[in-house]
Amino acid sequence: MERFPSDQTPLPRNMIENSMFEEEPDVVDLAKEPCLHPLEPDEAEYEPRSSRLLVRGLGEHEMDDDEEDYESSAKLLGMSFMNRSSGLRSNMSVYRQNPNGSCSVLSIRTVVVCIAVFAIVISLILAIYLLPTCTFTKEGCHKKNHTMELIYPLATNGKLFPWAKIRLPSDVVPLHYDLVLQPNLTTLKFSGSVKIVVNIIQVTWKIILHSSGLNITNVTITSARGHEPKRVEFLEYPLHDQIAVMAPEALLVGQNYTVNIEYSSNLSDTYYGFYKISYKDENSTQRWFAATQFEPLAARSAFPCFDEPAFKATFLIKIRRDEKLSTLSNMPKKATTPVTDGIVQDEFIVSLKMSTYLVAFVVADLKNISRETNDSLVSVYAIPQHLNQVEYALNTAVKLLEFYQKYFLITYPLQKLDLVAIPDFQSGAMENWGLITFRETTLLFDNNTSSARDKKLITAVIAHELAHQWFGNLVTMEWWNDLWLNEGFATFMEYFAMEEVFPELHSDEDFLNLIFKAMMKDSLNSSHPVSSAVQSSEQIQEMFDAVSYIKGASLLLMLKHYLSKDVFQAGIEIYLHNHKYGSAQSDDLWDSMNEITNGTLDVKKLMKTWILHKGFPLVTVVRKGKIISIQQEKFLYRVEPENWTSDASYLWHIPLTYITSSCNLTHCTNACLLDQKSAVIELPEEVEWIKFNVDMNGYYIVHYSEDWKTLIDLLKKNHTALSPKDRANLINNIFSLASLGKESLEKAFELIDYLNKENSTAPLTQALFQLSLIYSLLEKNGEQQLAERVMHRIDHLLGNKIDQQSWTDDGTLSERELRSMLLAFACTHDMRNCRTAATEMFEKWMKSNGTASLPSDVMKAVFTAGAKSSDGWEFLLKMYSSSVSEAEKSKMIEALASTDDVRKLIRLMQNSLEEEVIRAQEISHIVATVSQSLPGYLLAWDFVKENWEKLTRKFHLGSYTIQNIISCSTSQFATKAHLLEVKSFFESKSEETSQLRCVKEAIDTIQLNIQWMERNVAKLRELL
Repeated sequence: MERFPSDQTPLPRNMIENSMFEEEPDVVDLAKEPCLHPLEPDEAEYEPRSSRLLVRGLGEHEMDDDEEDYESSAKLLGMSFMNRSSGLRSNMSVYRQNPNGSCSVLSIRTVVVCIAVFAIVISLILAIYLLPTCTFTKEGCHKKNHTMELIYPLATNGKLFPWAKIRLPSDVVPLHYDLVLQPNLTTLKFSGSVKIVVNIIQVTWKIILHSSGLNITNVTITSARGHEPKRVEFLEYPLHDQIAVMAPEALLVGQNYTVNIEYSSNLSDTYYGFYKISYKDENSTQRWFAATQFEPLAARSAFPCFDEPAFKATFLIKIRRDEKLSTLSNMPKKATTPVTDGIVQDEFIVSLKMSTYLVAFVVADLKNISRETNDSLVSVYAIPQHLNQVEYALNTAVKLLEFYQKYFLITYPLQKLDLVAIPDFQSGAMENWGLITFRETTLLFDNNTSSARDKKLITAVIAHELAHQWFGNLVTMEWWNDLWLNEGFATFMEYFAMEEVFPELHSDEDFLNLIFKAMMKDSLNSSHPVSSAVQSSEQIQEMFDAVSYIKGASLLLMLKHYLSKDVFQAGIEIYLHNHKYGSAQSDDLWDSMNEITNGTLDVKKLMKTWILHKGFPLVTVVRKGKIISIQQEKFLYRVEPENWTSDASYLWHIPLTYITSSCNLTHCTNACLLDQKSAVIELPEEVEWIKFNVDMNGYYIVHYSEDWKTLIDLLKKNHTALSPKDRANLINNIFSLASLGKESLEKAFELIDYLNKENSTAPLTQALFQLSLIYSLLEKNGEQQLAERVMHRIDHLLGNKIDQQSWTDDGTLSERELRSMLLAFACTHDMRNCRTAATEMFEKWMKSNGTASLPSDVMKAVFTAGAKSSDGWEFLLKMYSSSVSEAEKSKMIEALASTDDVRKLIRLMQNSLEEEVIRAQEISHIVATVSQSLPGYLLAWDFVKENWEKLTRKFHLGSYTIQNIISCSTSQFATKAHLLEVKSFFESKSEETSQLRCVKEAIDTIQLNIQWMERNVAKLRELL
């Protein structure tokens, strides 16, 4: 899945058991405690304390192996008395000690007391263990005919629900689904039935699977021997989205059974599951559209299923629809047959084995264009009025599909590949096998209004989703802890494929800037390892972040450069071949790589130091003549020393690269592995300068100690001695070190003094990003005069560059993108004569009632200038509602959110949330833009607080949208009052909310902002 641009550790068994009985709880109190059975590391559960109930009553025949753990826990109820007694014994001075340290004989009194205590203990043990039919509760002793007490939750009907874990049991596995759905786009409801063929791995009396929000009306089980379907009881446990189908007899090992479930539900009004979308057609008539978004946990809200990625099965899908509409699913259509008047049924051919989250279907009025390549039909679909904007996507998809098949040496296995533009879609796109769904802005290219930046975005998203057809679909991560195997790989392949197929787009520069941003997140204590234990839905949703996507991808980039591209490619081929149509863990990838390295390098040992530990290393370099001393430590922003665990002893195995003044070309790159705390490199000769982390291909930051001055002088004299990526890398590293307190801001500003000679996008983008961070922090925290001095410095460095930009779409894609960025920045901050020139263009456009043509690369700058006036803002909003170009509308949104008029900002945010003119999919983008301005940053936070319940109902706790909204609305705060307010707000919500990683990240960021202001404001006054 393409995010749209912008742990619980289990206690050891003895600790679980002992901590239960520190006090003497009665049975009702114990019922409120979490599950007591020991968990595997990947099964660490999160569950609200209030959800557990102690329930009695399963007979012996209803227990399986997993339940035996509950038996031992239940027996321990008696241990509370023993622990209390043994505690007394340990606290009694049974022996009197002589001064010389030897023990004297027991006193008579002590012997009597010991015998009495021992007798009491024995009596209690006998009372508990010899009365197995007695259950102690607050009401007294209750006789039961059952043999054992089990700790299980209650189903909705008050009966015992026979499973207590979030993860499904492994005693039953699905083989095949027959799914029939009938969505009604008038009533906005749907009905369905699913037949699931399951295979029994262990004898059981129950089948546990997922269901969420479905009204189940009938459940039957049929054995493989073809007996009549038997209607059976089912139980529901909504807290875990689980149902239990209770078999009338034991389900036998190795046998197949068919579970048939009939149900109905409403089409969702969120962006998850099987959801409804309204849009206006060419005649401005409201139409309805139904689509799916199942990743990560929403297939269960469209049909009952085993909704975990490792439970792969085949799917036969049939959809009943209005004959005027069309349907799409993962596989090609097999047949269409009439059902009743005006209703037909589309049947699709049986799918390959795949995970439930990849199942997809769309019911709508769509048009398409198609082209065949390598026996697969590639089609791009959109609503009719957008059909003229799909050609670029089709050409791009065909080229990328051909590239991936050659690179992986595995043919795309389906007969068709559909790319569908969805009018309302939360993510950037979703990789459903054979039916990729996109937000319209990431698929539709309008020749008149789409900019160079838009073209790059569309290409990148298509490249990402097509890479998933192999990484994620053909081979799927076993569980969400290894999400990076899907998303890190797809992100890595996205940029690699773009470099190979579309070199003119210079996508490597974009990847570089994404890595810098990921490292900012990864340097906080609230970060997480690339591979992290997850259990609850919120934890799973939060894995869709920059660490899984960007850090995962950058680690693969680092490995590719270290192994060589041929070895890396061979390792990928083995990995895909060994695990196709199955599931994999991180170790499976490293094992595949080790098959190629054949003992020359232990890839698993190397990469485990990166994926199992959060953060990244800081490498300090000291040069003395020919001797280079290097040392590693963790790069970490520290805000509350008393809460930190020391990582001083942690070692990464770092593939270091470096170039020197003696030869700075690519083929002169030197490499070595730093797997110790420190090491020494001896050069063959003395050099003028040395630069580590060539082209930022490694995931680490470098501190050059005394050598920073040498590199600063090099940039002033001959900046082209280093590549654009190396120059951007130096800018990023020195500002990061200044924030850490390892270098001075003065030296950082000195390094960027060369920028008036810079013409490359990567270093200019990075310098502007770093200076904008400083400007925003000062401006929002009462230091407006100092902020203006920062802007003056930016003007001094980049003013001439801004003046050189033409208001056209001329030049290479890279030049056009740079122009777009510089002019948008200049108009936003009223630099030079940018706003005057842009306002003139906007007024001409407004006088033509929006019919005059605007150069697409400067459109955002023109709209931003125009939206500063009240009339301009209102006109832009009117044009937004009638525009058919999603690229144009995206630029309008950003301009509308850049106004200084507070009332208009409130209106805009509210409008998006209520979906009056602007879709809710835009809310994250709007809040992020509003947060950047001085009039808007407090408004954005107030809006989030006031509408928190609405936002989390629409977007789900932990989702990337919620992560982004929290981050953007709080990232400008730098006072203790705001820190307290943010902490208090999230603590006042649910426990799940306060424990969100993005909340902790927001708090870390505010604390760092406070620290930065305290450290640097006085220094900046002197410096500027």
